[in-house]
Amino acid sequence: MGEQENALHFVCTHDEAEELIQRHKEFWISNCGCREEKGKCHQSRKDICLDFSGTFGGTGSNYHRVDQDFVDDLLQEAHEKKLVTRPYRDFDTKTTTQGICFCCNDCCGYFLNQEELCDKGKYIEETDYDCCSDCGLCVDVCYFKARKINDKGNLEIDRDECYGCGLCFQICPVECIEMIKR
Repeated sequence: MGEQENALHFVCTHDEAEELIQRHKEFWISNCGCREEKGKCHQSRKDICLDFSGTFGGTGSNYHRVDQDFVDDLLQEAHEKKLVTRPYRDFDTKTTTQGICFCCNDCCGYFLNQEELCDKGKYIEETDYDCCSDCGLCVDVCYFKARKINDKGNLEIDRDECYGCGLCFQICPVECIEMIKR
């Protein structure tokens, strides 16, 4: 059996994205090609495709260098707007992380076209059902459709569909969700 090739993108938590960013000193940004193609994104601004190499150019227009303050603001917006951090690897070997896409379910090609491959992150959710209030807030931010409220009003989770973005963890008002190693 051969080795499975990495997908171009993979999912990570916002904390992991921040760690990736801290490893770099220079940054470039471009508009998101998905958002440009759709027209108006109802979730976030367009200039959110972050590159670490200075050679990628992004999938959208307006590729240019930005400073650390810009990147810090971008991370803050990703948190506030509930954007999934999807780092991308170099195109040739798919072994080096080259940047981060900040994705939503309004225009991101991945969420609208399930044929686009994306690797799951190294973390997975773990929910303590005993303290869960079944409020459904986590369902609303689970773009991977791993979480739903059943007909009885109770939370159900399909952990096979959890990609490890951590948005459920961030939004839970009763703090009953942890992100653990997959």
